[in-house]
Amino acid sequence: MKQYKLKNGLTVIYHKKPTSSVAIEIAVKTGSNNETSKISGISHFIEHVVFEGTKNYNSSKELANEIEKYGGELNAYTSDERTCYYVKIIKKHFDTALRILDQIVFNPSFKNEDIEKERKVILDEIKMVTDEPRFHQWILFEKTLFEKHPVRNPTYGTNQAIKSIKREDILKYYNSHYIPNNIIISAVGEIPNFEKIINKIFSKYTPKPIQKKKKVKEPIQTKPKKAKEKKEVSNSYAVFGYKTTNRLENDSYALDVIKAILGRGQSGKIFYEIRTKRGLAYDIGVYHEPASDYGFFAVHCGTDKKNINKIVKIVQEEFRKLQKTTQEELEEAKDYIEGAHSLRMEDTYALADNTSYWQQIGNARMAEEYIKKIRKITTTDLKRAAKKYFTKNYTLTAIEQKK
Repeated sequence: MKQYKLKNGLTVIYHKKPTSSVAIEIAVKTGSNNETSKISGISHFIEHVVFEGTKNYNSSKELANEIEKYGGELNAYTSDERTCYYVKIIKKHFDTALRILDQIVFNPSFKNEDIEKERKVILDEIKMVTDEPRFHQWILFEKTLFEKHPVRNPTYGTNQAIKSIKREDILKYYNSHYIPNNIIISAVGEIPNFEKIINKIFSKYTPKPIQKKKKVKEPIQTKPKKAKEKKEVSNSYAVFGYKTTNRLENDSYALDVIKAILGRGQSGKIFYEIRTKRGLAYDIGVYHEPASDYGFFAVHCGTDKKNINKIVKIVQEEFRKLQKTTQEELEEAKDYIEGAHSLRMEDTYALADNTSYWQQIGNARMAEEYIKKIRKITTTDLKRAAKKYFTKNYTLTAIEQKK
């Protein structure tokens, strides 16, 4: 992996890999955690609008065709901390991929008609997420789990904010965050003259002062929290979990190992105890999210509402049993993490995205240290983390069927 910065502060990371495809991701280091309530959802809004027209292309169809006519993929996503645009394409069209990404990220036109069209699309998207319990369960959980941290706010924003955001709000936010010294380019593949092409396209942009994100001190949870919503659904959807720690802390790696013990496919303990052994839920999973300044750990399930309390008790018992984790179980979990991670990183886009994630957290080199840190986790580390985070002060949310 090669990592360097252009003179304007833009970070470039290049994995030279002998494959027939290349993947390029441009990550803007801003997301919903950088927003105020007045402009809630603006990062996601911008991600939509930049595809609708640029300096050299009049429509999303024209932009997409430049990539899709070669069998490539052009897409984007917004998270609470990043807004990412990417192309995966055969390597001889690398120049085209960079040219299109440059147009989308640095040269959008932000026409009024495009803004209004995408406003309607996003309002429909909010309805869709709210209507789909598998998505909405996480909105409800994070809103209940966190009290002050902006991760409690959905990435898509609120109806009120989306309806009121003006073009000048979009331009102000875009001009403050879409600057070279706040951007990471992560590329994977075998690309001739890589540095020369990157320099030619991206060195012309001028850096600006970066707006610092306000630090938020999230209160320690001192009692259990519960929230539920009633909906016209045939199944109930529950999420049970805890606030944990950020990715820079060693405990986050211990929690990854715990997730592997409890939630790896059909052999994980949670799946076995709840679905295989007792048949209490069809959909069951374990989720761990460590970010730059927050983290959480949760178990989610789709079940009949009468089973929710039984499932919570089983999950709590499995958390307690972690204090008896054997060396064999620990090593199995580490092997699972290494194998799953290695298989995922064979995909050029997954590798590009993973690298820019670690650069956002602290430094792309941390990506290369991930498995080493997992391997260093001991049963003592695991048991200490389980005892520290999995307390009596849990959060439980549910979207329940009305009947």
